[in-house]
Amino acid sequence: MAAGNGTSRRFERIAFLSSGTPAAEEARERLTQLYGNAEPKHADVLVALGGDGLMLQTLHQFMSEAKPIFGMNRGSVGFLMNEYQEDDLKARLEAAEASVVHPLVMTTTDVEGRKERATAINEVALLRQTYQTAKLRICVDRQERLGQLVADGLLVATPAGSTAYNLSVGGPILPLDATLLPLTPISAFRPRRWQGALLSDKSHVEIDVLEPLQRPVAATADNLEIRNVAHVSIAMDHAIGLVLLHDPGHSMNERILREQFGY
Repeated sequence: MAAGNGTSRRFERIAFLSSGTPAAEEARERLTQLYGNAEPKHADVLVALGGDGLMLQTLHQFMSEAKPIFGMNRGSVGFLMNEYQEDDLKARLEAAEASVVHPLVMTTTDVEGRKERATAINEVALLRQTYQTAKLRICVDRQERLGQLVADGLLVATPAGSTAYNLSVGGPILPLDATLLPLTPISAFRPRRWQGALLSDKSHVEIDVLEPLQRPVAATADNLEIRNVAHVSIAMDHAIGLVLLHDPGHSMNERILREQFGY
């Protein structure tokens, strides 16, 4: 909620985080001179200077600390970022609109029985590791929904991630406050015309890899990859709410709506 809607926020201690590129480092130095640079653990707000990759890294790094994050674009695409400006930063932070993002939790079991757990802001994706297509069985809330999907892979996206990889493989764009998860195939061969499904964001998705030794599959949670998986479970963690701040008129919901109209 923005300050103008009745909630007062004080962002006195700002931590500037840089992607490490020359442009981002120069911005961090200039902003530090103007506003100081608090330690992240003591900061009221984190300001990420870079591109969408840095924003995702920052969200993952500080997931347990519930600190609001305001990104300024010193990268390329910058879908998650605000325009870079040095003036009146504290006033911008006070006026910013907050968007809340809930992550996905991925739990994998590999072919040797080892388990791993990871979180994803954008999506969890399963991808074939070799020239052979993957064969996957899909269960939703313990009920089999598709006995065999033959495809390059499959992904489950958050609404925030619906405009990323999900959109590029033909999945639907969702408003940020939609209580849905897109389940989207990647280059489906059989069923050839299956275009995926929209699930409740309270759903528990389980995917079994059929023939995991002959047709190995990797599972990714954003940029973390786990290879040779045999079973993957995916669910949204509603107990974690990540707060992204954007300038008025440029909220995540507004950006996602613009994507649906192609601009």
